[in-house]
Amino acid sequence: MRLFSYLDQNKQKRVGLLRATDSKEFIDVAATDPSLPASLCDIIATEGAMARVGQLLTQPSAVIRDLAGVTYIPLVDNPGKIICLGLNYADHAAEGGHSRPDYPAFFMRGPSSLVGHLAPMIRPRVSDKFDYEAELAFVVGKKARHLTTQNALDYVAGYSAFNDGSLRDYQRKSTQWTIGKNFDATGGFGPWLVTPDELPPAADGLRIQSRLNGQIMQDANTKNFLWGIVETLVLITECMTLEPGDVVITGTPAGVGYARKPPVFMKAGDTIEIEIEGVGLLSNPIIDEA
Repeated sequence: MRLFSYLDQNKQKRVGLLRATDSKEFIDVAATDPSLPASLCDIIATEGAMARVGQLLTQPSAVIRDLAGVTYIPLVDNPGKIICLGLNYADHAAEGGHSRPDYPAFFMRGPSSLVGHLAPMIRPRVSDKFDYEAELAFVVGKKARHLTTQNALDYVAGYSAFNDGSLRDYQRKSTQWTIGKNFDATGGFGPWLVTPDELPPAADGLRIQSRLNGQIMQDANTKNFLWGIVETLVLITECMTLEPGDVVITGTPAGVGYARKPPVFMKAGDTIEIEIEGVGLLSNPIIDEA
């Protein structure tokens, strides 16, 4: 299944279900079955709700709508936790002057930093060093602590695309990266939650690209993770409880703007795309903060 979050004409949050991969039509989940939760996070958290949503694909009376003109919002618009991995590709670590790490560089994002598919990512007035980062995201489906390599994938609700937009000068003002990763509306997230049954186990072997104004900037594969989905879940749940709707961002490959000579940063008028094989295309225009 491929689900997404959007606003209807009354600015109410809704969940859509694509009728098929690359379909131009979707099922309005709430209009088809009002007993289902209204938000994607609540659908994920409610036992049996995802299965009920899947049944709508074969329901003759499903309410069908057109994707054209949909106002997307972040896939999970208010996650309890957004946990990010840094330096999860050896080539990206090297281009930043880091040796191959022994442990992931974890940091956190806040919900106010997120924007949906096609919504503008905002370059803040205090910096002109706004960089792109193509990343695979996954959403936690069940409460999880002390996971193992045997059961970790049972706790993944689905996968999506993420752009970990980073203000490089602010990222380096501190020994931690958090301040450069949490400016408002700098993280693109979406458009779809792709359920694990549509992808290889642990989303392994997927091509991942970023394209700035159509030019390929990053081109890699998730098989090159230093820490894959399973290992990441095991490490995180050693120290904290993950809950339904929590989001984990898995790191970016080489090719980011600050490492180029000369550096390439995003500016107003640009369009940045993140595409992940089997997962989808996330596109965001860049605007300057008012």
